Amino acid sequence: MNASLIRTEDLSVGYGCAVLSGVDLDIGSGQFVSLLGPNGSGKTTLLRTLSRHLAALSGQIWLGGRPLASYTALELARTLAVVLTEKAAPPLLSVLEYVALGRHPHTGFLGRLDGKDVEIVKRSLAAVRAEALADRWIDRLSDGERQKVVLARALAQEPGIMLLDEPTAYLDLKHRVEIMAILRNLCRERGLTVLAAIHDIDVAAKVSDRVIMIRDGRVMASGSPEDAMTSGNVAGLYDFSEASFSRDLGGMEIRGDGRAGRAFVLAGRGKGTVVYRLLAKKGFAFVAGFPEEADLDAHVARALEAEVVYRAELHRNGGLERAMMALDRCDFLIDAGGPADVCCRLLEAARERGLPVLTQNAEMSGCRHYQSLPELIDALEGLSRKWSPLIADRAYLPNLRPTP
Repeated sequence: MNASLIRTEDLSVGYGCAVLSGVDLDIGSGQFVSLLGPNGSGKTTLLRTLSRHLAALSGQIWLGGRPLASYTALELARTLAVVLTEKAAPPLLSVLEYVALGRHPHTGFLGRLDGKDVEIVKRSLAAVRAEALADRWIDRLSDGERQKVVLARALAQEPGIMLLDEPTAYLDLKHRVEIMAILRNLCRERGLTVLAAIHDIDVAAKVSDRVIMIRDGRVMASGSPEDAMTSGNVAGLYDFSEASFSRDLGGMEIRGDGRAGRAFVLAGRGKGTVVYRLLAKKGFAFVAGFPEEADLDAHVARALEAEVVYRAELHRNGGLERAMMALDRCDFLIDAGGPADVCCRLLEAARERGLPVLTQNAEMSGCRHYQSLPELIDALEGLSRKWSPLIADRAYLPNLRPTP
């Protein structure tokens, strides 16, 4: 464990009354730590308390082994930088001049920059890949460019700790990815400790060394993303009803409600992943047959809470029968390239049951053939329209199919 830079003990924070209580943190040097939680859970309030913008209601805070209260304002500015959500756009300042304001804790009473200060300002701009912006007016920058410059100003303070509140708010995808990559690299290369309130849990799972999950006035879970960000914890954090978080995939999957119909998908070795997500998006439920348990298809199907019949089950007593029973609960079958030895049997069974079959195999007769995703989408939308008059009855008759 790296040396502790931020430590709290039984900390309570809030404005007059506690919004977050019993917070015990121990954050080491060089760690990227994400605060996760719904709006109003206390993430920003905690950051403001740790930065001494807001007094703690109770409990203890230490920075670098010292009580937070023992720091002078100048010492604190040399130790800790804060980037909040307010958009910085002061007029009549160039980017270079704005970033140079970060040197204030180091420049003495007159605030004059020497050669070392100018070099640190330039290095800070280079660290966030914003050297080309140095001579631009800060109020003429895009949101993404401005956020880089705000980070550069914070880096110019030469802090050991950076606290950030929604560092990628209002940014497009390119700048969100770039900002998070910059912060992660600063932790690795400079030993900077970052504590950031983040809403994007997919990003948090991929860049964080630790996550702290906050809800209902307490820390409900903390630890590495691999340990703490279970599907149950994330669902409990945000009250998801139509989505789930997959720790194996490191991201969210949005389920279909099944009201458009149910498909049996023959796939494996990653061939079904796009089809599964397409079905969910179009409102279909599905059964996944026959991936290996560690297959990408299996991970995605489980995240979408689909029924899965694994390939290994087909070699056990009753495995093929379970697949046939699952087929009986489906309205059509998609052959996305599953194992030929068993797919033929399921394809034949689907046709015997009068189910529509969609396949990429042009040699199969009596099926709807598709060679591209647009063609598959057209086929699915056609099936959905066939069943739309019967949707209201689906809860009572899940195998209801249109008459030919």
